[in-house]
This record gives sequence, C-alpha cells and structure tokens, in this order.
Amino acid sequence: MPLIETQNPALKTLTGLHLWHAPLSSCSQRVRLVLSELNRDFESHLVNLEAGEHASEAYQAIHPKGVVPALVDDGRLYIESVDIIQHLAQGHADLMCADADLLALADGAQLDLKLLTFEFLFRGAPPPDPKQVQAFQENHKNAWLRQFYRDFQAGFDRARVDYAVRRTDAALKLLDARLADGRKYLSGEAFSLSDIAWLPNIHRYAMMGWSYENTPRLSAWFAGMKNRPSYGTALIDWQPVEIRNAFATYTQRRSEEGTDIRAFGGVYE
Repeated sequence: MPLIETQNPALKTLTGLHLWHAPLSSCSQRVRLVLSELNRDFESHLVNLEAGEHASEAYQAIHPKGVVPALVDDGRLYIESVDIIQHLAQGHADLMCADADLLALADGAQLDLKLLTFEFLFRGAPPPDPKQVQAFQENHKNAWLRQFYRDFQAGFDRARVDYAVRRTDAALKLLDARLADGRKYLSGEAFSLSDIAWLPNIHRYAMMGWSYENTPRLSAWFAGMKNRPSYGTALIDWQPVEIRNAFATYTQRRSEEGTDIRAFGGVYE
C-alpha cells in the first residue's frame, strides 16, 4: 500500500519531497540511499524514536502505524519503505531491474532485524525514562509495537532470538547463492533496488558482530557497497561517532562474555 490518504490535510499542501525518518532506522536508510543515488533533494523531518515522538498524535496522523519512514511527494503520502523506494525509482531502469522476490525477502526480514537490533545493540543503552515508557504505552496506537517494547523490557525469550538468527542466516545464504554466478550485484550487472533494500540490513548485522565467513561472496559484495558515495551520505553520516563507538563497545563486551549474536541459533556450531 504505497500511496495512502493522509489524516493530516496540511500534508496535501506540501511541494517537493518531504521525508519523516530516523537516523538509525534501516527502513529510513533505504529511502535515503535511493535519494542519494538519484541526487534528489528533500526536506528532512527527523523523528526522535528514543523520545517516543512516533507515539505522538501529530506523527500518527502522518503514519497510521506510527513507524518511520513516511514520504510526501507533492502532497501525496507514501508509507512502507519498499513501496517508497519503488516509487522514487520510477523511470530509472537500472534501479528498477530489482528482483521482486529479493525485495519481498528484505521486507520480510525487517521483524528479525528489529529483534536482533534491540537485543544485540540497543540493550546496551541506558534504561529509558519510566515516564517515557508509560507515555509510549498509553499513546501509541500500534498494538504490535507496544507489545514488542514490553517484550524487550522483560527480555526476549532465547528461542525467539535463536529463531531470528536462523532465519537471518538462511536469508544471507540465499543472497550469497545469488552471487555465485559472478554477478556484481544482487540482481545482475546493474546496481538496483535489490542492493538498496538489503544494504542497511547487512550493515546492521555487521555492527552486531555477525560473521560473514559462511557467505564470502556476500561479504565481497558488502565491501563493494561501502565504496559507493551513497553508503556514506545515507548511512554513515547519520550515525554519530559516539553511537557507533557505544555499539562497538557493547558488541565487544558480549563477545567476551560469549553472549553475542554468534552464540545464538546454532549457526556457528
């Protein structure tokens, strides 16, 4: 459902591209990657997820699910990151040569990515303000997201984390197999939305300490992706150094404790 009717009439008066996004959101990163690749200017509207701004009435009037990103293009509202990047890429043949199954796989991987991000990166952050936690639970209309935050605070079940790791491993091995014929990009010889849809995820897993030793072709692909200017402008430039350092420190600590991502799912046994 890429194009929806907005609950905020003021959005219909906006001209140009307006993006509601968050710096570390992988779905936001997808959209910024396309905008960077196309050299498209946009009006940035940052949503502070840590402060619970996505639970505000104002933002939920923009995005009914209360998540990021949301894009307004000359008064028309688009949600869902894969739909947004497909909309932005219209008329650009190379980007549009993506495989529909890879886009669907990337879209389906988001729930596992979210779980693993919270467990192996965000769990190292200081506990949230109890008042913010209460306000989020009272004000956010997305029941699934409210339950997810409660589960996170209580601690995810081991089996749930194991399952997410195994599913992720299976997806990454599928991507590695796609590259087995020597192709440069996931969908062939042209950089496409397939690469854009997966790049934020592969980048995020690396931050968690995921080892790509079992997927060497995907590892080489990732090395090439990091050389694209858009990787810097759409991902790295939006990640403060102190945040990256904090993630690295926490990942190292869990590695030393034997509780990092490699200890789950039986992937590296």
